[in-house]
Amino acid sequence: MQISRAADRSHQSANSDWFTGEVTMAPLARPDGPSLVAALEVTFAPGARTNWHTHPVGQTLIVTQGKGWAAREGEARIDIGPGDVVRFAPGERHWHGATTDSQMTHIAIQEAQNGSTTAWAEPVSDTDYAG
Repeated sequence: MQISRAADRSHQSANSDWFTGEVTMAPLARPDGPSLVAALEVTFAPGARTNWHTHPVGQTLIVTQGKGWAAREGEARIDIGPGDVVRFAPGERHWHGATTDSQMTHIAIQEAQNGSTTAWAEPVSDTDYAG
């Protein structure tokens, strides 16, 4: 058994090549040994968001705080908030982030395939973000 204490968890700035705005991440679980599961606590400042991206085995988001938006390619963004669970299918191109006036925190869970959990693409345009 391993316990990761919240007080000991390291929050780091997210890679600006993959995110727009201020985003911090704290690893919760890493693909290690036989487990292929990765989990992160991700906090988006108001207006911050991911780039477009996909996951080879899909992704589950559990919103814990704030208000956010999520969108699949070709569809309108949807409102998400505390307690909401969002599931993206394998290979489904999407983005997610905070609304313009609220921060948003979620737990992101995805599995690695061939050593990768995410295929990153271009930033979400201001037009797509604005809905």
